[in-house]
Amino acid sequence: MSFRTAIAATLLTAALAGAAPAVAQTAAPNAEWRTVAPENLLIIDTAKGRVLVELEPRIAPLSVERVRTLADQGFYDGLTFHRVLAGFMAQTGDPEGTGAGGSTLPDIDGEFQFRRGRDLGFVNLVTSPTGQLGVAGSMPIFTQPDAQMMVTADFKTAGQALFCPGVAGMARNQDPHSANSQFFLMSGSNDSLNGLYAPFGRVVAGLDVVQALKPGPEAVNGRVTDPDIMTRARTAASLPERERPVVRVMNPTSPAFAALVEQARTERGARFTVCDVQPPVQVTGG
Repeated sequence: MSFRTAIAATLLTAALAGAAPAVAQTAAPNAEWRTVAPENLLIIDTAKGRVLVELEPRIAPLSVERVRTLADQGFYDGLTFHRVLAGFMAQTGDPEGTGAGGSTLPDIDGEFQFRRGRDLGFVNLVTSPTGQLGVAGSMPIFTQPDAQMMVTADFKTAGQALFCPGVAGMARNQDPHSANSQFFLMSGSNDSLNGLYAPFGRVVAGLDVVQALKPGPEAVNGRVTDPDIMTRARTAASLPERERPVVRVMNPTSPAFAALVEQARTERGARFTVCDVQPPVQVTGG
C-alpha cells in the first residue's frame, strides 16, 4: 500500500460515517493541507465537548459577520440548544430559549445562493443534468459548470451550499430575510433546507458532540427540556494565540482527497452523494 493510499484508508472511515474526521494520525504532505484563518474558526464549548466550525464568508458574508460579531461579544455564552432533532439538527442562539428571540442587531438578508468564481477552488464530484455537486473548502456545493462563467458579466456562476452533516445554517421565521442571532448545526442531511436557509460554515471537528446533544421529542418539534448549553462561543481570532486551536483541512484539490472520493465511490456505489465525503482535518493546540 502506498503512503497516499494509507492516508486515504485511515481517514475515510470517519468521513463516510458523516462525522467530521478526528485529528489525522498520519499527516499528508503539507501542500495537501490548508490552515483555517483564525477569524474563520468558530469555537463552541459545551459540557459534552468542543465543536469547531469553519466559517465561509465567500458563501455567506452577512451571516458570517453576524455570527462573528455576536460570538466575540459573548452573546452566545450560556445560551441553550433549545431545539434538537436527532439525526437532523441542533438549534441555538436564542437568548429567550424559545425560538422567538434574537439580538438587538437588525435582521440580515437571506443568503441562499452565491456567485462562484474559479478562485473558490470547487471540485466536482457528481455531475447531474442540472449542474455539478462537489466541494469547495469544507463546504458541499451545487453549482453550474465553469463554462457558464464565460457568458456572465462578472465571470462567475450561480452556486448554492448544501445541508449535509456538519453544515451550519442561519435560522429564521417565515420571512426569508429574518435571520438574526439563531443558527443550527446539522447532525444529518436534509435536502429540503437547500435554497431556503443560509448555510454559512461547516463543523470540521466535534460533529460527534453535536450528535450527542440532548434531543427533544418530534411531537413538540424538538423542543428540549433541560437542554445543553454553549458554555462559550468565540472566534479563534478573539482569543490569545496560546489558546487558539490550529485547524488544518485537507484541500479538495489534492490527490489525497481524490483518493478518499474514489474509495467512497467504490464503497457506496450508486448511493454515493456529495454528502458522503468531507475534507479530513488535523487539530492541534488550544
